[in-house]
Amino acid sequence: MQSAKSFIRLAVAVAATVIASIALGGKYDDLTAKGFRWATADGPFATVSKDDAHLVANHPPDHVILKMVEQVKVFYLTPGTIVQVTEDDPHTGLSKIRMAGITSDLWTLTQFLSKRPVKDTYGVIETPETSGLIPSTTNVLDVGPTPTPSFGPTATPGASPIPGESPLSMPTGSPSPGEPSLSMPTPSPTPGTAQ
Repeated sequence: MQSAKSFIRLAVAVAATVIASIALGGKYDDLTAKGFRWATADGPFATVSKDDAHLVANHPPDHVILKMVEQVKVFYLTPGTIVQVTEDDPHTGLSKIRMAGITSDLWTLTQFLSKRPVKDTYGVIETPETSGLIPSTTNVLDVGPTPTPSFGPTATPGASPIPGESPLSMPTGSPSPGEPSLSMPTPSPTPGTAQ
């Protein structure tokens, strides 16, 4: 009787795992169909040229990799990083990929890419939106209507933006009691000067 209960528990656990993996796989099937893959390699395995992709896959000495990094010819892949395959070359075993934050497409070995989701270093499965490959929203700031500028090619030189006032005029008249004066003080004569 005890072994039957254990068998049923095991069967339920296996069934739950299979159902969860099918549901998880289905969620990412549309991404895979659009060419998205998850990196499985950890190292400098994404290169600008096809020839360099084969070179770095053969684990050259560190000074060669360092020189390629300095010349911006190689980029690092980390497990779980999502990329988009833009071209496959089955003859050479290479894939041309697009990575978030890199302005040009890169080459890597196809074997370094997985159609099944791979968790990144934080335990998260990246998507195009979370990685930055595809913007999730447009960043638009609505600041309201734009005022008409009082300057530009149609503006009159020396004209005041306020009709009827000169840009160089100083207010005239006496200030109200308690209001500070805007007029310039008259300098007093210096001692010893003739008047």
